[in-house]
Parts: sequence; structure tokens; C-alpha cells
Amino acid sequence: MGTTTASAPPDGDLHARAAMLLAAHGQKYTTARRAMVAVLAAMPHPATIAEVLIASPDLAASTTYRNVTVLREAGIVTRVSGADEFGRFELTEELAGPHHHHVTCTNCGLVLDAQSSASLEAALNDSIRDLMKAAGYEITGHRLELVGRCASCR
Repeated sequence: MGTTTASAPPDGDLHARAAMLLAAHGQKYTTARRAMVAVLAAMPHPATIAEVLIASPDLAASTTYRNVTVLREAGIVTRVSGADEFGRFELTEELAGPHHHHVTCTNCGLVLDAQSSASLEAALNDSIRDLMKAAGYEITGHRLELVGRCASCR
């Protein structure tokens, strides 16, 4: 299993889908929101707000914090927890591409995407289904977080 960047749909499709999701929540696809979506689509890993602001210096910090909440509520962005106090954000799988997991550095907090094999996903899905059936849950998805130390921290 290696780290990968989820392949995003072509920009036009991505932005059109984001605009539709926001409209369904009574929100507009503003220039700042579009810039945030573009930055997150281009990032090779889930990004902190600070990384978003560095990548798009025209964005105001206060606007970015407000907009990340709106984008999360609209189903465009998801929050990924690291090993530190900083939230990281990425486009949802529905917008960004294939299902993936994350590997988190317990020292510096870096979070990278990790694409698992089809056989591992099938085994996880079978095991989860059996466990949750016994518990009476309806499972709609899963997340697997791997933890360790990144190459820089080793």
C-alpha cells in the first residue's frame, strides 16, 4: 500500500458539482469558495487552513475559516484529524476521486492519502459488515487511519 493523491475530476466538473451542492444548501459558490476548492483539489494531501492560505494568499483567514464550515455542511469538504491540534481538510470522495485512507505522522502531524488494494478493501468491507450486523448498525462507509512516523521524522 502506497501513498497517492486522489485524482480529482476535471476542473469544470468539480466546480459545477461544488456549485450544485452549495445551491442545494442555499449557498452561493463565491470566488473565495471556488479558490478554496481549487486549492484543496491541487493539494497532494489533506491541508490545514494555514496551507490553504499559503497556497492562495488572496484569501482572508477569517473568510477561509467561515467558508470551510459552509463547504463541510454542503458535503464538499471533509475534516481529517491529524496527531496534532490542527484540522486538515480535503474534498469529499464524491468530488475528489477514489476511496482512500490516511497515514498520520504521530510526531509532526502530517497526514497523507493512502490507497489500499482492492483485496484489502473487500476484506475490510466483509469484516465490518459482519461486525456491524451483529451490533445492529447500518454502515455507510469506513475510514482506516494508519499511524507512524513520516520519513522526515524517522
